Amino acid sequence: MAPRVLVLISGNGSNLQALIDASRANPPTLDAAIIHVISNKKAAYGLKRAADAGISSTYHNLLAYKKKNPNNPQEAREAYDADLAKLILAQTPDLVVCAGWMHILSPTALKPLKEAGVDIINLHPALPGQFDGANAIDRAYEAFQRGEITKTGIMIHHVITAVDRGAPIIVREIEMIKGESLEDLENRIHAVEHIEIVNGTRMALEEREKNK
Repeated sequence: MAPRVLVLISGNGSNLQALIDASRANPPTLDAAIIHVISNKKAAYGLKRAADAGISSTYHNLLAYKKKNPNNPQEAREAYDADLAKLILAQTPDLVVCAGWMHILSPTALKPLKEAGVDIINLHPALPGQFDGANAIDRAYEAFQRGEITKTGIMIHHVITAVDRGAPIIVREIEMIKGESLEDLENRIHAVEHIEIVNGTRMALEEREKNK
């Protein structure tokens, strides 16, 4: 039976689309079934991509938890993450792929997954240790304009509690180009992401199979 992959998204879902296409190609370039999609944003276009592919999805947003617990944002996040872990585990995936997922996962989300033997990987549009966290492409672009860097990149890495610090599975360098617009850089980075998200997912599943 093909391994079961659940994808977490927050936006357009172009990397989700790359995974769907690879798993359904003939022959497939990713031997896995994309079983479910969870988005923390209601308007995420990735939800439409999932629906178009006949893949079930869940909308799980932090706001409702903050409203319930307005005086303690930390507690609201913990409750949100605990429920997120339950939603994920209810789908019995082998692997969770964060593909443009913009919510930092706390130990409350990660621990139950680890205990259940579910691996989790993330796509981050920067080189290891260079621009951890949000807006990595914008920050790389600005650093290049200031003459601080000559290249950026992307990585697929294991998820740990430290943001974007898990062991890399794939690292791809991308040269910066003088005079290039931020939009052009984003497009070049996305083109690399669409290839490597598939490769990284395949490698994570192969690694998992080996360690069984």
